[in-house]
Amino acid sequence: MLQKYNRPIFFFGISLVIPWILWFFVAYLSHLSEKTPFILWVETILWLVGLVAPFFVAMYLFFKDSELLKDFKKRFSFNGVHFSSIFIILALTFGSIILAQAISVLLGYSADQFVVSGNPSFSSGMLVSAWFLIMFAPVVEELAWHSYGTDALRQKFSLFAASMIFAIYWALWHLPLGFVKGYYQNQVVVEWPVYGLNFILSVPVFMIIMNWLYYKNNRNILIPVAFHLCANVANEMFATHPDSKVIQTGIFAILAGYILWSERKMFFTKTLEEK
Repeated sequence: MLQKYNRPIFFFGISLVIPWILWFFVAYLSHLSEKTPFILWVETILWLVGLVAPFFVAMYLFFKDSELLKDFKKRFSFNGVHFSSIFIILALTFGSIILAQAISVLLGYSADQFVVSGNPSFSSGMLVSAWFLIMFAPVVEELAWHSYGTDALRQKFSLFAASMIFAIYWALWHLPLGFVKGYYQNQVVVEWPVYGLNFILSVPVFMIIMNWLYYKNNRNILIPVAFHLCANVANEMFATHPDSKVIQTGIFAILAGYILWSERKMFFTKTLEEK
C-alpha cells in the first residue's frame, strides 16, 4: 500500500509554497506601525489558511484514489495499536520537561518552573489565543504530515533518511513564522538566537521519536497527533525557563540515539515491512 503514496514532490511542494506565500505576507503585515482590526483579521485568516493547507493537499490526494482513502480511514482504527504507547507518550512529553526542569534546578535555576502557570511563554500575535495555537496546530499538522507525507518519503527512503529529510523540510516550513512579530518562532529568535537554534535542533530528534511510535503502532495517525499535542501542552503549561527546554532537547537526543541503536532494522532498512 505504501507504494501508492507516490506523489511526495506534489504534496510537499504545494504544502510549502502556499503557507510561505501567505505567511511572508502575514510577516509584512505584522510589522506595520498601525494595525487596524481589519488587518488583524486578515493576518489571522491568512495564517490559518496556511496552517491547514497541507491537510487539504493531503485530502485532495486521498479523495483522488479510493485505495488511498480506504487506507487513510483504517489508520484511525486501534487495530495494531499498543496501548502502552499512551503511557509512553505521556512519559516522554510531560516526563521529559519535568526532568529537564529538575536538572536545571540542580544547576541553580528557580524551582518556580514547576508552577502550573497556565500562561504560555508566547502570544499568537493574532486574534486567536496562544492556547488555540498550541492545541489546534499539532492536530491539523499531523493529519497532513502523518497521513500522507511521512509515508510518501518512507516508500523512497529508509525511515532514518525520511525522518531527517522531513526534519529539514519542517524547519523550513516554519521559516516565515520566524518573521511574524509576536509569533512563537519569532519570539524565540528575538529572545536569544540560541533558543531558535534549539528549536531547529529539536526537530530531528522529535521526528525520530514520533516516527518510531508511528510505525510501532501500525501507522495509526492518532499516535503522532497525541505525541505532538502532548509535547506542545507539556512545554507551555509550566513556567518553564527557556534553558530547561534546551536541556529537554538533550534528553530527547539521548533517547533518539537509543531508539536508533535498538531499532536499527526499522530505521536503516529501506525495504518496508507492512502489516
